[in-house]
Amino acid sequence: MLKVSHIKKYYDDFLAVDDLSFEVKPGEIFGLLGVNGAGKTTTFRMIIGLLEPSSGEITLDGRPIDYSVTDEIGFLTEERSLLTKLTVRDQAIYYGVLKGMKEDEILKRLDELLDKFKISNYKDKKIKELSKGNQQKIQFIMAIINNPRLLILDEPFSGLDPFNVELFKDEIKELAKEGSMIIFSSHRMEHVELFCKKLVVLKNGKSVLEGDLKDIKKKYRKKNIIISGDIDIKEIKKIDGVIAISKNNLDYEVKIASEDVADKVFKVVSKGDNITKFVVEEPSLNEIFIEKVGETYEK
Repeated sequence: MLKVSHIKKYYDDFLAVDDLSFEVKPGEIFGLLGVNGAGKTTTFRMIIGLLEPSSGEITLDGRPIDYSVTDEIGFLTEERSLLTKLTVRDQAIYYGVLKGMKEDEILKRLDELLDKFKISNYKDKKIKELSKGNQQKIQFIMAIINNPRLLILDEPFSGLDPFNVELFKDEIKELAKEGSMIIFSSHRMEHVELFCKKLVVLKNGKSVLEGDLKDIKKKYRKKNIIISGDIDIKEIKKIDGVIAISKNNLDYEVKIASEDVADKVFKVVSKGDNITKFVVEEPSLNEIFIEKVGETYEK
């Protein structure tokens, strides 16, 4: 288990991470979110041992993270970290040897992953000759070539088309199924909701939201009502607790302050014609994030 306990990180007088704690168990995909400058990258660097916390402790299976355990960690950074003049084969050997792997083991694993991501013919191509999407595939392969027990994924779907996003999703789920501990960060909240049961949201280095995603949504009072049919928008807007109404394709979305407002909306809506849908939904993670952080996470 990865355990982050009350860590702080100062850069001179600037507090970048402020009393952050969380745990990631084997087989879990944990969300670590925040806008740029929130403290995510500093936290990642402390977890993999590149930075020392100013206070607090980070352990992996009860041991401090140092060079004795870094071979068991994989990290896909948001920025490109590939050596562009190397071939894919040489890049893999370089990374694999750094992780304590033998060359024949590296090449066997590389062949398996290249085949899985449908780029076997790129094995002897230089990184700089590849498209942005294929470079992202290689960067992901480098992060998982050692079958890491702890894997950090920072914006893993950057530059990928929908087909390749699905390939990445399948592999991430497979790694979790095999017992890897995964920390997942993305500005696409629908991806976070797909993967993460637990999460932390950072703002100015401090946790402003944390816990089980299902519980977070349940505790968040605001709800959305999806309605199909002919409705009297003016009458609905008069209802106390209705925040906003918008039209999405064929449906109306009514945002309400709390679930008990739904009954009032239903009484008005039921007077309309051709009502084929009336569904009260939990808010999206994106809505909750914007309220807690005060800005959107879109780049």
